[in-house]
Amino acid sequence: MSTPNGFPQHSRVCLTRSVEGGAVQDLQARKAGKAAKKEAGGDGAPPKIGTPISETLKLLPEELKANMKMKSITPRPPRKPRLERAASLDEKSWRKWRRFRTSQESLTDPNETSSSNGSLQEASPSPPGRSRASPCNPCCQQDSSHSSPDALEASPAGKSRGGASDLGKRASEISSAFGGLLRGKGLAGSKPRLSQIMPARPLPPMELNVAAPSLRTANRIDSDCLDYRHYCQHKFGRVSSSLSDSRLQGNGTLSDSCSTDSMKSTFSVLTPIRAKDVRGRSYLEGSLLASGALMGAEELSRYFPDRSMGIFVATWNMQGQKELPVNLDDFLLPTDPDFAQDMYVIGVQEGCPDRREWEIRLQETLGPHYVLLHSAAHGVLYMSVFIRRDLIWFCSEVEYATVTTRIVSQIKTKGALGISFTFFGTSFLFITSHFTSGDSKVNERKLDYNKTIQALTLPKNVPDTNPYRSSSSDVTTRFDEVFWFGDFNFRLNKDRETVDSILSQHPDTDVSKLLLYDQLTSEMSRGSIFKGFQEADIHFRPSYKFDIGKDSYDSTSKQRTPSYTDRVVFRSRYKDDIQAVKYSSCPVIKTSDHRPVFALFRVKVRPGRDNIPLAAGLFDRDLYLIGIRRRATRELLKRREQMDQRSSSICSIS
Repeated sequence: MSTPNGFPQHSRVCLTRSVEGGAVQDLQARKAGKAAKKEAGGDGAPPKIGTPISETLKLLPEELKANMKMKSITPRPPRKPRLERAASLDEKSWRKWRRFRTSQESLTDPNETSSSNGSLQEASPSPPGRSRASPCNPCCQQDSSHSSPDALEASPAGKSRGGASDLGKRASEISSAFGGLLRGKGLAGSKPRLSQIMPARPLPPMELNVAAPSLRTANRIDSDCLDYRHYCQHKFGRVSSSLSDSRLQGNGTLSDSCSTDSMKSTFSVLTPIRAKDVRGRSYLEGSLLASGALMGAEELSRYFPDRSMGIFVATWNMQGQKELPVNLDDFLLPTDPDFAQDMYVIGVQEGCPDRREWEIRLQETLGPHYVLLHSAAHGVLYMSVFIRRDLIWFCSEVEYATVTTRIVSQIKTKGALGISFTFFGTSFLFITSHFTSGDSKVNERKLDYNKTIQALTLPKNVPDTNPYRSSSSDVTTRFDEVFWFGDFNFRLNKDRETVDSILSQHPDTDVSKLLLYDQLTSEMSRGSIFKGFQEADIHFRPSYKFDIGKDSYDSTSKQRTPSYTDRVVFRSRYKDDIQAVKYSSCPVIKTSDHRPVFALFRVKVRPGRDNIPLAAGLFDRDLYLIGIRRRATRELLKRREQMDQRSSSICSIS
């Protein structure tokens, strides 16, 4: 199809590509000069390389000039330099290396040119599979093939290096000028597209972990808790619901080892709070069903997904000794369970004269992960409650009460001490007692028990979680979980020789024959004492009475019968709320005639309400600081002793 003047419809585009491709049709125009004159209707001669741009444009047909509405080209001042961000040394070196490789390959590859705007590269022939989509017809591709390097080499001007470089400069000028005119007419309203610059080779590998060393150090896990993350992944199936870097990683934006380490802590339980949740108001605020309740189910599930916590309960009759054990690790931190417990409750009878020193030693042993929630004393009866510092916010006010069972109330060696509080929605009561001593005084011990449950006035201000199941005559019915431990002074109804023979015949774990003569076991089976209480199975030797500093039982003239005087019993309002994990003694502590006895429990915890009096995160800060300071000092002294031993070692030659 042709125009009225005889031009083919695609001749304008073809001519545009011919001129824009470099205006290098010297040889082709000479060979087909006559055909071009007949078809164009003019006597224009092909432009020479040395002719300026304006003379070249005069050679175009008049019809093409009228349709393009050419305007005079006026030189413009150079643009102001564009401000860019400062590049790093790695980026600068990479840019230099890329430019060098590109220029090197341009010199070696005959199919590419070194044009910066990419117009000559588009005009050069390329395989169909690798060429970009073009709106030109096949004739355009045929005409644009005239600007190939083969055609340039065949021309007289391409015989010398100077002519080739001249030709490249002139082609670049013509293509940029004439292409701009054509875009102003034919491509009005569209932006010019530049060819994409592809690297000649794959980019070098880039280090993914670009976080600063200081940030990585700030988010480092404590070496003592390295295995806790894997334990939580295996047990709870989750590690963190913190700042949603998982969404970024899912989109491929970030990687695990990238600088997201500075955005979040390594193991965080905090979740982002949406603004609309904070704006929301509900009449259920602070109740069991509210989503934002401090004691509610949502908060409880975050800290205890299985809704059970670990509790360590211990009792020890210290016999009033001033000397404390050198190391309490075997007592408070036995090696059998893999992990420490969430709460530690230690009751002492006939405690040491310096109660504060005893509490400091406990804090020093448990370390910075635990704080002293509350401690109380009744004469020489001591009780200390330590809890993980993360859980201090979920405790109610701590209350305590005491009972004296002796007639002479001034001598407070026998009696009971109780501490109670609510954790989330579960109420706890811990009682440590020292009952009347004597092999045959079973009835007096039962009287001590009855007086304690009647006279212990708890709770005081903290409301009862289930008042319908409470009794005013029994303090143990007014709490969900009750732990009673101490020196109950119940003995074995057997002579010393028989007990020694049983202990010598059977190993330490098989003490079933001894328990047949245990006073407490028989009284509990009758229901005359500790009603509703349970005791875990006993698999340890009697905790009383030892020679101080030795593993042998009483070798004095009295020859007291070994007995299970130190016990831990428990009861619950709800069935199977308390599960005994371990029940044992600590034979390595020999500063008293009693061995410490401890028990580990898993206790079910329920959500609660925010309308109870809260402890507001209170704990003994002074004790905490002293204990941690001593812990650090002890470690430094240990290291110094090891260095001194190494430096003072003497080698002897025999």
